[in-house]
Amino acid sequence: MLLSELGEFGLIKKFKQAIKLDASVIKGTGDDCAVLKFDKLHYLLFTCDMLAEGVDFTRATDPYLVGRKLVAVSASDIAACAGIPRYLTASMAIPKNIPLGYIERIFQGALAAARKFSINFAGGDISRAGKLVLDVSMLGLVEKRYLTLRSGAKPGEIIFVSGPLGGSIRGKHLNFTPRLKEARFLAKNFHPSAMIDISDGLAADLGHITRESGVGAVIFQELLPVAKAARSLSEALYMGEDFELLFTLNRRRAGKILKLKPSVYRPIGEIREKKYGLRLVEKNGREKILLPRGFRHF
Repeated sequence: MLLSELGEFGLIKKFKQAIKLDASVIKGTGDDCAVLKFDKLHYLLFTCDMLAEGVDFTRATDPYLVGRKLVAVSASDIAACAGIPRYLTASMAIPKNIPLGYIERIFQGALAAARKFSINFAGGDISRAGKLVLDVSMLGLVEKRYLTLRSGAKPGEIIFVSGPLGGSIRGKHLNFTPRLKEARFLAKNFHPSAMIDISDGLAADLGHITRESGVGAVIFQELLPVAKAARSLSEALYMGEDFELLFTLNRRRAGKILKLKPSVYRPIGEIREKKYGLRLVEKNGREKILLPRGFRHF
């Protein structure tokens, strides 16, 4: 079997089945962060992200923004679990013929992002490769009472997003702000039942929530906040790298947040029973199956 036949998530599932964890791991593969025991009040959050030349950026991409994104994508994972990022290490596999100035600009962008989000840049590693490959590992903390995973959504709850979707390839994917403040606000005041950051695309990431929670969902086209940069509904549903929060609230909390922050947190649908599957109601009222597809590496 070729890797392209198995697919990205098929490969992850295959690896997951072989991994054995001890009791210090509260949550392993299958969420935005691994969740580890830490102290009486907190969990430790652990995540990593990789950017590869030719896949996530090209040599023509502003290297400062590449470095900034390298840090921001992991910070967004921490946000999805309602945590606070604290420490990172970064690794670079570098072609030997690359200009020194290009690498320095990547580092400057990463360092600036770490400073902006109050993350300690604690070290890293350098190696040689045929193409430039960058990786960050990040640790964060979250109070046990605020931890939010993908697995808590329940039928009848309302689905929200924290901002407009689609068209990210036209700039946002390199210059977004991780929704750290928004996630903490939500956790402290509204206790979302499930949350994820939209990296693979709305349909794909909602599919992650429904799968991990064992539920179905419906979203309404007329409620979707489509970004000005998006050229179609398809981009809002599938393009990804919006890095907005996608979360669920029970109806009582949903009503409260709509009164308090109606222009920030947008309701887009409802959690249903698992048998309902994942569906989209179009503007004309027609209902259709929504495939949980988005960006895939394989």
